[in-house]
Amino acid sequence: MLTEAGGSVCPDAAVAGVAGPGRELIMTEQVKTAEVEMKEKVEAALAQVRPMLQRDGGDVELVEVTDEGIVKVRLQGACQGCPMAQMTLQMGIERVLKEMVPDIKSVEAVA
Repeated sequence: MLTEAGGSVCPDAAVAGVAGPGRELIMTEQVKTAEVEMKEKVEAALAQVRPMLQRDGGDVELVEVTDEGIVKVRLQGACQGCPMAQMTLQMGIERVLKEMVPDIKSVEAVA
């Protein structure tokens, strides 16, 4: 439907900066999809690191991937309390994650 001036009065018309009920749902789904994709990429990268940790009796668990690109992991097994845990985190886990998932800014260990 057009107005006399030729402009659209359709509520679904693309209007910059205006969100409608349908657009909010689409945006939410797009964000969720991006979050899921990022988490899947991080899990795949951790799968590359995991065998190295498991050989020494340790492991790593993905806790969270933040919107800011910070990956939070929990070191497990022999990695907990290991004097080399920080080195493993930075030079092993973080390096591989950043190579495989460029959007990652940093990796942090949580308790």
